[in-house]
Amino acid sequence: MSNNIQGIAPHGGHLVNRIATPEQREEFLSKADFLPRVQLENRAVSDLEMIAIGGFSPITGFMNQDDYNQVVSDMRLTNGVPWSIPITLSVSASEAANLTEGNLVRLDDSTGKYIGVLHLSQKYTYDKHREAVNVYRTDEEKHPGVKVVYNQGEINIAGDVWLLERSPHPYFPAYQIDPETSRLMFQEKGWKTVVGFQTRNPIHRAHEYIQKCALETVDGLFLHPLVGETKSDDIPADVRMRCYEILLEHYYPQNRVLLAINPSAMRYAGPREAIFHALIRKNYGCTHFIVGRDHAGVGDYYGTYDAQHIFDQFQPGELGITPMMFEHAFYCTRTKQMATTKTSPSTPEQRVHLSGTKVREMLRRGELPPTEFSRPEVAAELAKAMQLQLPA
Repeated sequence: MSNNIQGIAPHGGHLVNRIATPEQREEFLSKADFLPRVQLENRAVSDLEMIAIGGFSPITGFMNQDDYNQVVSDMRLTNGVPWSIPITLSVSASEAANLTEGNLVRLDDSTGKYIGVLHLSQKYTYDKHREAVNVYRTDEEKHPGVKVVYNQGEINIAGDVWLLERSPHPYFPAYQIDPETSRLMFQEKGWKTVVGFQTRNPIHRAHEYIQKCALETVDGLFLHPLVGETKSDDIPADVRMRCYEILLEHYYPQNRVLLAINPSAMRYAGPREAIFHALIRKNYGCTHFIVGRDHAGVGDYYGTYDAQHIFDQFQPGELGITPMMFEHAFYCTRTKQMATTKTSPSTPEQRVHLSGTKVREMLRRGELPPTEFSRPEVAAELAKAMQLQLPA
């Protein structure tokens, strides 16, 4: 299939494909027992997959030292293309000592399964504290993204990668729609403008409101929940997917929404991850991207709208995808509808909005969130799942 499917250009101008051809796969498999091995953490497995399918275009492998340093300091690759999150593979010094630049490295998943190959172009040390402060805006290890950086190996290994094969997703094969396919589907649907929505949480009424506001001005909504690794206290992906299915069946126009999974892992990098998420959706073919309150945030590390302000650091049109900025939405008891401070005359006490923490506490007690916060069918699904997770 051609990369030149009509629509928005992939980031960097070309949709990357690093899935091994049958001939390459046969060659790599023949060398399986002779290549040095590196076992990947779950996040690195997701990164390998996203590189291979073009979700991280124009990146073709794990970053070398120059690209890494430029991304950490300036949110750009060395060729000037905007990129906000370092995509790296880290190993210990003892592991790195067994790897030779210029040679192939076998990549295994956490179970030891052979899933990919790296052509090792460079080994380099890096400053973990610098990465933490620049990317996550904190050096505190309690930040989940910083903790990953601090716990990983002290040597980055760089080079182009190949994914041995594109296997069906073990849990959501029907929603495994890669960038090349999503672009074709948008074209077949006649969607010239598509807005992407990132989520790692079940959709509540505030999300629904801003999605439908966006749908008033574009042709289609690409609902793209992240199913890679998240924090242990986040709602599990299978529960979230059931909630999306329920919501789309009852409350959305069937011909205006496409649901697909995003295999990425969460970084919880707040503003930088908002840029990252926008560029990923650009590669999937979206022309617009919703940025709401505290996008990809965690704790109190980022200001409420920092993830919107960071887009001002790039020239108009430079990112190649249009951010759609929304304020925090709530149910207004005065006007009896969803609103934001831009549209509602209400006072703070006339607004219904609950934090994710409060909702989880209610569900654990067997209580359903109010209908002003969550659609009842979704709330019931969440409550059922939460009760199943409780110890007997």
